[in-house]
Amino acid sequence: MRRLLLAASLLPLTSTCVFAQGENYVREHYTKHEFQIPMRDGVKLYTAVYTPKDTSELWPILMTRTPYSVKPYGVDQARKTLGPSEAFTKSKYIFVYQDVRGRWASEGQYMNVRPHRPVKNGATEIDESSDTYDSLAWLVKNIPGYNGRAGLWGISYPGFYAAMGAIEAHPALKASSPQAPVSEWFIGDDFHHNGCFMLAHAFRFFINFDKPHPEPTKKSDPDFEYETPNGYEFYLKMGPLPNADEKYFKGKGAFWGELMKHANYDEFWQARNMRAHLQKIRPAMLTVGGWYDAENLFGALRVYQSIEEKAPVGKSHLVMGPWYHGQWSNDPGEKLGNAAFDAKTSEFYRQNIEFPFFEHHLKFKQDPALPEAYVFETGTNQWRQHEAWPPKEAQVKTLYLHPGGKLEWAAPAAEGFEEYISDPRKPVPFVDYIAQNMTREYMTDDQRFASTRPDVLVFQTEPLDADVTVAGPFTASLNVTVTGTDADFVVKLIDVYPPDYPNPTPNPKELRMGGYQRLVRGEPFRGRFRNGFSKPEPFEPGKASKVEFELPDVYHTFRREHRLMVQIQSSWFPLVDRNPQKYIDIYSARETDFQKATHRILLGGRAGSLLRVPVLGTGK
Repeated sequence: MRRLLLAASLLPLTSTCVFAQGENYVREHYTKHEFQIPMRDGVKLYTAVYTPKDTSELWPILMTRTPYSVKPYGVDQARKTLGPSEAFTKSKYIFVYQDVRGRWASEGQYMNVRPHRPVKNGATEIDESSDTYDSLAWLVKNIPGYNGRAGLWGISYPGFYAAMGAIEAHPALKASSPQAPVSEWFIGDDFHHNGCFMLAHAFRFFINFDKPHPEPTKKSDPDFEYETPNGYEFYLKMGPLPNADEKYFKGKGAFWGELMKHANYDEFWQARNMRAHLQKIRPAMLTVGGWYDAENLFGALRVYQSIEEKAPVGKSHLVMGPWYHGQWSNDPGEKLGNAAFDAKTSEFYRQNIEFPFFEHHLKFKQDPALPEAYVFETGTNQWRQHEAWPPKEAQVKTLYLHPGGKLEWAAPAAEGFEEYISDPRKPVPFVDYIAQNMTREYMTDDQRFASTRPDVLVFQTEPLDADVTVAGPFTASLNVTVTGTDADFVVKLIDVYPPDYPNPTPNPKELRMGGYQRLVRGEPFRGRFRNGFSKPEPFEPGKASKVEFELPDVYHTFRREHRLMVQIQSSWFPLVDRNPQKYIDIYSARETDFQKATHRILLGGRAGSLLRVPVLGTGK
């Protein structure tokens, strides 16, 4: 069945939570106030504050800062939801929503992923940490009924502000929960993966986000209208990246223009890596992400890792569930696409992890004794608790690629290679159905369509005689030769179901799950960055080169009688922009620059290609 799936955009607001109460409940139990809070440089930020009408106790502050608008505006206009979930609304907090600097009703100049300033000289040097500090300093002095403790939370871009606010935090800030936080936009977050430009997602986001915004009470311009529901057709017809501005942005996409100027990991991107500043974090941290977050899987994992590496003073926890971007806040979390999880995973998280975390740190309630890592294991579909992530007991084992498409734990006895012709004019699609942009579901989609293409290499094990659990990041180490001077390599780890795997019941899509090739993790790498993201280098045609990169973490059990499969290809369109396979500035490429190339994956011997995977248990 052909499907029309619209792309999952960056979560615009946290108000997508499914609450039973609604606007009438909010009006009955809370009073709304609006303030223009002055920052140290005199700029004022619009802030909406919802205070409980119940004055029998003092309440903590729970704050969200966002670039997506904290509408509705006006003291007589109320939100339909407050806080991360219904439990918070009932429990009562002082809920604070703020438009960040330069957006909507706030003054000042907006800057995407504003760089942190560890040293600030004078009142004119500001960043998101100082704006959060100044906002909390004003709130604790001016909001009645406050109990002396404050928290931050946010999903996606608001997750970035929740993480930044924990740096050099105000003393009142006791807990922060960055959820799917933007951490930087070149190595692994939203718009680049290992130097590859995530075309469909970046275009969809910035064609709307980069538009000038009117006064908050005025209607915004309508979203961009595509010429076709078929994204593969749309982006192929658009042509090379310069055409995006010539045809659609027309010079009005401010940050799109910055993206096109900075093809390498230069000072522009390095300054926007906020993970480097997650030092001496004092608030307790609850970092949350989804194993199937197509927009930003990288951010949660690496923010947590950075906090751990820099020895936080407070407690730090990681939560990873089987979720798409923000699914934990607005959906039961029982399934994604064709993958079922046998439980309401999001409800479990909201009730047993998120709510108790803030209740303990902001209201002195009983310590929920959360583990360091509360993570969902897919495949067996169960929550696990670990003292660290990745689990300390995981052992790195090697999977070798063999001639003839075999994948084994033992190295090949002889050397060889497998090859394919990569044609950027006929790129490998990332899904086998009609989709306008990046889909949420692609991260669990069936890869059988790709395994039949001549420009996709397939390697797989024999049916497993015992479960194999992969837990953590894993490394693809490819030794390659190419006939061009540049190339991308996409590596996919896949769970192949046995032929008798049962179909779902009911089955309105008439799915045939026997032999289903479920994507567990896929990641692209731009070959020119094989020796460093700040040091692009061309390939020498015909000369063997190592392309080695880390794929984001998984926690997945390949069940007995399933197979492990690895697919390798050099395009993934339009999820990833096309590499011309010629060493040029891709952001200035023209149609005549795109060329076919033959890529070889070398197998066996010292130059053999392999995967290093962290395995719990024997791995066989």
